Amino acid sequence: MATSNKIETLQLNDWVLKYRQPPGGKARNVFLLVHGWTGNEDLMWVFASRLPEDALLIAPRAPYPSELGGFSWVERKSGELPWLDDFRFPVELVQMLLNDLSGRFVGDFSQIDLVGFSQGGALALAFAMLNPARVKRVAGLATFLPEKSDDLIARKPLVGKPVFLGHGTEDEIVPVELARNAVRQLQAAGADVSYCETETGHKLGADCFNAYAAFFERE
Repeated sequence: MATSNKIETLQLNDWVLKYRQPPGGKARNVFLLVHGWTGNEDLMWVFASRLPEDALLIAPRAPYPSELGGFSWVERKSGELPWLDDFRFPVELVQMLLNDLSGRFVGDFSQIDLVGFSQGGALALAFAMLNPARVKRVAGLATFLPEKSDDLIARKPLVGKPVFLGHGTEDEIVPVELARNAVRQLQAAGADVSYCETETGHKLGADCFNAYAAFFERE
């Protein structure tokens, strides 16, 4: 699984991102690694350590500076946590980024894998619901499903789509009740949901880390 392949930096238009190419440069899968609020392109690589070595991994920096440092995927929040509509424009930006990247890397950008932490996980889930044909699998870590998604859920956009959620029961940033509710909502949207919960805070516990790795080992 893990490899010492070099992680490199790329500036593309207004984006800053880091990437790791597979041996030989030809990717079996393309993964987009999406950091959380106040994060940046450096912070998702701990989760990359358990992903397939023959995958192309790309971690972009979110477009909006956060008032607390780092970066955010949404410019303004409609509630305490962002709602679905808050993610619509960022989702469009990510779509355009993927189109640009498809001309620079060897890999299938028509259907990608998404891994998102916290706010980045919410973006990943929003992206999957709004663009299900472009997503193969999604992992949301210590995250939530954006509010005001009911109309979209009712259309069952995720039928048969594999989704992994991992959460901590002691999470003070995103309460575990939001993750449990997300499981029910994603199942209602048709997703094939795998859920892992451990006694930890706003991070991925060891057992869930193993479950996350096993999720992406399945084809």
